[in-house]
Amino acid sequence: MFPYVNLFGAAVAVAPLVILLGIWFGASFSEKHAPKFHLDASAVYNLIFLLLFSYVIGGRLSYAAQHPSAFAEDPMALISRNFGLFDPLGGALIAVIAAAIYGQRKGLKMWPTLDALTPALAVLMLAVPIANLASGDAFGAPSQVPWAVELWGASRHPVQIYEALSAAGILVWLWPARLLENGRPAGSYFLKFAAASAFARMVFEGLRGASPVTFLDLRIFQLAAWGVLAAAQANRMR
Repeated sequence: MFPYVNLFGAAVAVAPLVILLGIWFGASFSEKHAPKFHLDASAVYNLIFLLLFSYVIGGRLSYAAQHPSAFAEDPMALISRNFGLFDPLGGALIAVIAAAIYGQRKGLKMWPTLDALTPALAVLMLAVPIANLASGDAFGAPSQVPWAVELWGASRHPVQIYEALSAAGILVWLWPARLLENGRPAGSYFLKFAAASAFARMVFEGLRGASPVTFLDLRIFQLAAWGVLAAAQANRMR
């Protein structure tokens, strides 16, 4: 783990810095390649930051709506840096609604827009496991493989490295400059990314040391990945 880095004499948390860099680089890639999907580059760039802003604000407001007592005595907690006061599902829902409204106003069709967002998503999928490696989050299960890493008092699968290498492979495979503009149905680029990423998540989720489970001890994120993979394959055959 390397949770902090010294920048100009100040200790800066590495994980959020990596995520911010991933968002910036990803947004730049999507903006650069948006014309390949016959979309306005600035509209795609603005959409990415609208999604981010709506997710952050929406997740906090959704949490506040579900736990009003947590903010009744201290309303300023709404703008605190405590990431525990956040509802990821609510934030994602609000972000999707905001993006749909923006897309409708700008005339952005769904499938070409998802294609244009894919470079940003691919870069972000690479940034997340690197951030987890820095912070020690999303750690692997105990293991005696020769390349195991010492973390939280045990030798563990370096699952963050597995996920980062997988995401890097997907990014290289789907590098935007290799796009073929002719004979490619709208949405196929995004669906390839979704299917590959979902498959990788199914594989590596089983190697994590802590993962939420549902009935019959099935891992929630593996079930979700199965659903994404099935939906992606179904849409590719549409």
